[in-house]
Amino acid sequence: MNLEQFHTTNALFATLAVILLMASLIGGYLKYRIQFAPHAVIDNLNMRINAWWVMLLVLGIAIYLGQVSVIVLFALISFFALREFISLLPTRRGDYLPLLIAFYIVIPYQYYLVYIDWYGLFTIFIPLYLFLLIPIATLKHEDTTRFLERSAKIHWGLMVSVFCISHVPALLNLHVAHFGKPNVWLVIWLVLVVQISDVLQYICGKLFGRHKVAPVLSPSKTVEGLLGGMFLAVLVGVAMSWLTPFNTWQAALIAFILCVFGFFGGLVMSAIKRDRGVKDWGQLIHGHGGMLDRIDSICFSAPIFFHILRFWWSS
Repeated sequence: MNLEQFHTTNALFATLAVILLMASLIGGYLKYRIQFAPHAVIDNLNMRINAWWVMLLVLGIAIYLGQVSVIVLFALISFFALREFISLLPTRRGDYLPLLIAFYIVIPYQYYLVYIDWYGLFTIFIPLYLFLLIPIATLKHEDTTRFLERSAKIHWGLMVSVFCISHVPALLNLHVAHFGKPNVWLVIWLVLVVQISDVLQYICGKLFGRHKVAPVLSPSKTVEGLLGGMFLAVLVGVAMSWLTPFNTWQAALIAFILCVFGFFGGLVMSAIKRDRGVKDWGQLIHGHGGMLDRIDSICFSAPIFFHILRFWWSS
């Protein structure tokens, strides 16, 4: 990152901070208008804004510290996300060895593969080798009770919480043709589009929502909120396309694809929560759920974005 790009990155984070400050002031004013009485919509909005402040601060620090810090950050995100995923599923004594492998071998090694840019092994380590290793490790105690289910849930947790999320820092390794800008801007664009789509879907749903998209899986999601949030998020993606190698139409199409996969990612993760009878994945973010509640949409959109760039824009 040269000096001009460094200043541009500073300006970008400063702009995002100003936007969040305005949102915080609006949220505070709305709370003042109701004399700080409990209000589900306003309280949820303010908690989302607070979560954005935390994400902006943590991501910004990691970016300024360099590539290794970004990789370590997402490795920690994977660790907490996998812990939340496993904690909601019943485990038996025979699961201890595969879980030990998952947390203390798989996560560090998957992100080490990102660090050394070994794409060939990075892309098959969890989907292939861990698919074979997890049931083998589960055999140690010869516990056959729900053997298939137990093996599948650990592998599914690794796929969602580790494999999919590791595609975000892997963006830093791509050699994008005719780009000439720091790849960390691609990370910022991805997170910005997907996360702002979630927030705008919520706001549009509360303002205009009438028809439920999936009343059992996610009662708060509406058709109006989905369409309005995705449309506005695509506009944001187009406005910020200077962070990417995309032209206007490419940015619009890819932002739309990411929003679609992010939406379905949220629904899939909601289906798992409903199956387990819980509202949130955890309480890591006070009053606003766990790590997976905040990154469920990125889990599904990050691999799509990575491979679109790698197969169509990589040199």
